Amino acid sequence: MSLIKITVGGLHFLGETHPDAPLTVAAFSKLLPYRQKLIHVRWSGEGCWVPLGDFQLGVGFENHTSHPSVGDMLFYPGGYSETEIILAYGACSFSSKMGQLAGNHFLTIVEGREQLRQLGNKVLWEGAQDVLFEAV
Repeated sequence: MSLIKITVGGLHFLGETHPDAPLTVAAFSKLLPYRQKLIHVRWSGEGCWVPLGDFQLGVGFENHTSHPSVGDMLFYPGGYSETEIILAYGACSFSSKMGQLAGNHFLTIVEGREQLRQLGNKVLWEGAQDVLFEAV
């Protein structure tokens, strides 16, 4: 497992890669440092997401789930909905206007978890935030 630093909305987090998603972790790691925008989810509850449109990471499903725990990050490789990354900051059931989705659990917040609710509220009420993923 390796660590990824996540900076968003003036907050700092440390994420640990998930051993059950080795292909997703390897492909995502090649993108680092990776900058995007984080916005609030529309359908999934208490979560934030990075919409990626037709972007292809080159991986399929590995350890996919529809029910991330607080601090879990999932990568959805596309198909029924657009490609995306989702971060659960509270109760979250991953879905879209097409229905329930499942994504690869590739990263878990291990430091800064106490700030996740603050991040979710910031994104919800202040809008899109710049997010930076960096290797540690």
